[in-house]
Amino acid sequence: MVWEGSACEGALYPIPAPERSGMICRSNFARVLRMSNDLFGGELLPPDAKSKPASRKASTQEPQPMLRPLAERMRPGTLDEVVGQTHLLGAGAPLRTAFEQHRPHSMILWGPPGVGKTTLARLMASAFDLPFISISAVLGGVKEIRDAVDAAKETMRLTGRPTLLFVDEVHRFSKSQQDAFLPHVESGLFVGATTENPSFEVNSALLSRSTVYQLQSLKPEESEVLLERALEREFPKLSVTEDARRVMIELSDGDARRLLNAVDVSCTMALERGMTEVDAGFLRKTLPATLRRFDKGGDNYYDQISAMHKSVRGSDPDAALYWMCRMLDGGCDPRYIARRVVRMAIEDISLADPRATQLAVEAAEIYERLGSPEGELAIAQAVVYLACAPKSNAVYNAYNASFFVMVAVLLYGYRRAMRRTAQQIGA
Repeated sequence: MVWEGSACEGALYPIPAPERSGMICRSNFARVLRMSNDLFGGELLPPDAKSKPASRKASTQEPQPMLRPLAERMRPGTLDEVVGQTHLLGAGAPLRTAFEQHRPHSMILWGPPGVGKTTLARLMASAFDLPFISISAVLGGVKEIRDAVDAAKETMRLTGRPTLLFVDEVHRFSKSQQDAFLPHVESGLFVGATTENPSFEVNSALLSRSTVYQLQSLKPEESEVLLERALEREFPKLSVTEDARRVMIELSDGDARRLLNAVDVSCTMALERGMTEVDAGFLRKTLPATLRRFDKGGDNYYDQISAMHKSVRGSDPDAALYWMCRMLDGGCDPRYIARRVVRMAIEDISLADPRATQLAVEAAEIYERLGSPEGELAIAQAVVYLACAPKSNAVYNAYNASFFVMVAVLLYGYRRAMRRTAQQIGA
């Protein structure tokens, strides 16, 4: 029997997973059982006690499968069912090789939401026949970490098997809290999931003991495969038009969970209304307005502003305008975009077209006067002008070179002065 647990309020809450042979011995079952009740408030019973009458306070009824979210019902059970991440799971790819050669190792899975980080951790525990404990950094603390590590050590002592400890949102733990995982990484398996760059958010000691794998958002064709699979498996009697499929894929923005939630909401509502076909118009009425992925202060924040800057530098007004609208759609402050536009004018256009700097400053001032949405049009006008203007970074390069020379001269003069002083002291 495999036990999955989450650390919350100082106790591990074991959740029975599908039975597998040789996981935790029956003598240890009672000890684990006494740790707490299940997540649904019921008392967990061993397999040989299912026929006993349930307590009044206990709830032995399992949740109906259809009550679970579609994303959970569609969670892959094998590695071959995973959609996307071919750079890690394709033939000869690192994770595929580790699975095939039965060589589990500690790792950090870095990627945006809804790309399969939790799924890969669960598949690893299943493929390698290992106990699985899950901790969320949103709810857990040092005490929960220590409880999980102690439970993993006890399992190792009783069964001789390492425990796979999965930590979701590991970047939310402080550096000192992350240090608490180091003993487990040395003797067990640690899998951390993060949406932020581990180089900045994860302890260097933990990074040196783990392999970092970067997961990517689903491509449109991969989202289409997942959408078709969900419709065939869960809604076989419902037809979805091509326009509706395209709307779902665009709204998902490469997030598999968001895509499946959209399918679940729209198709379930269509069946309840007795409909046999879902079109784009019905989707726009039933699905809430969904913002594109844009985490302020996170990796996507800087990725998108960098994409806009490079589009201007590459003289591509269409791409520059797209990335500006993408950031506004995600909730970016237009003032920040206006400041970056001024920087682009000074850094990349410069004296090749002095009017560009003036236009960028005026666009920022116009937005301060008009606000949104009218003021955003002035910023868009400046972005298009900069993308079409001639480029010159001569002043930018000359300034940096002059600054470097200045520092070198000062450093050289300092060294000469020190050498002269040393000679005088020696004399």
